[in-house]
Amino acid sequence: MTKPLSFDDLQADFELFEDWEDKYRTLIELGRTLEPMPDALKTDATKVRGCSSQVWFFAEPREGGRLHFLGDSDAHIVRGLIAVLFLLFQDKTPAEIQTIDARARLGDLGLAGHLSPTRTNGLYSMVAKIQSLAQEAAAA
Repeated sequence: MTKPLSFDDLQADFELFEDWEDKYRTLIELGRTLEPMPDALKTDATKVRGCSSQVWFFAEPREGGRLHFLGDSDAHIVRGLIAVLFLLFQDKTPAEIQTIDARARLGDLGLAGHLSPTRTNGLYSMVAKIQSLAQEAAAA
């Protein structure tokens, strides 16, 4: 059985790639691995504001207070970015989520320099939505 990809694994893979085309292909492939998000959960309440693409996130509480995220987008590269964020945040407690410096970790991948400014803003809007869902779960 192969172990699931971790954020550190992805970072190591990215460091091996010589050009950004390989990284984009990897992002798109990662996006294809996302757990399907039921259309019924794609509502105005789950929509991520600040993204040029359509993006939705839903947090499902699990055992031990951990949050399991579902997410989707109408753009392949954005689905890949969602998958990258899930490598950082999936199945962690709200407290753990709040301690992750997503900007620094994403900076380690060098994404910001290769995404359009609107896509970079959207990426950070997705991070803010995940952190907001974690705060709501912690308060509940």
